Amino acid sequence: MIDLYYWPTPNGWKISIALEEMGLDYRVEPVNIGAGDQFKPEFLAISPNNRMPAIIDDDPPTDFGGGGPVSVFETGAILLYLAEKTGQFMPTDPRARVRVTEWLMWQMGGLGPMFGQDGHFKLYAPEKIPYAINRYDAECKRLLGVLDRQLDKTGDCVAGDYSIADMAIFPWVATTKARDIDRSEFAHVNTWFERLRVRPAVERGMELHKEWRTSGAQNDAKAREILFGIKA
Repeated sequence: MIDLYYWPTPNGWKISIALEEMGLDYRVEPVNIGAGDQFKPEFLAISPNNRMPAIIDDDPPTDFGGGGPVSVFETGAILLYLAEKTGQFMPTDPRARVRVTEWLMWQMGGLGPMFGQDGHFKLYAPEKIPYAINRYDAECKRLLGVLDRQLDKTGDCVAGDYSIADMAIFPWVATTKARDIDRSEFAHVNTWFERLRVRPAVERGMELHKEWRTSGAQNDAKAREILFGIKA
């Protein structure tokens, strides 16, 4: 059994989608980021960067040589761990593995952080700063253009066959409407998105405890202080 420390956000969805796609048994431990659960000592013990999601696997692969449960934090590391554990959604061919790893790291180092900053300055910052909004909006669109050109070359999926790279990227692309970015401007991205969103496991992963998302919660002054470390 895997314990998933989770809140319904793009980073949380990456792992809920992967667990559903891989058919793994898991139970959800809520980490209410608006209430500060990510700073509790018991969570920091498994995720020292105070970011969710994280997992604890009570049944790690046999090549771990015993030693009890394994905890993993950082979504890229979790996805790689789950792919290795199950032998799914990561190719065995070395060249193909490099392609998947490249696009997983692209999401971790580029798409996620830039979309996160764009969302912060557009949706949550108490002061609207045009320079910041324009800068991150342009960077999000540049990254979507990179993804669009890749999908033009590869077709159905980002790095060949459907993989953990697609699972990592999809939840962030799902937020384009909220940040007022027209996904239809990126035809290959839009086709890829529409194909993935109807996968049953993707639907289940995206719906996981959707009721926890309360409209406007991050616009609450106290929640902003907890989430972003700044007082309004």
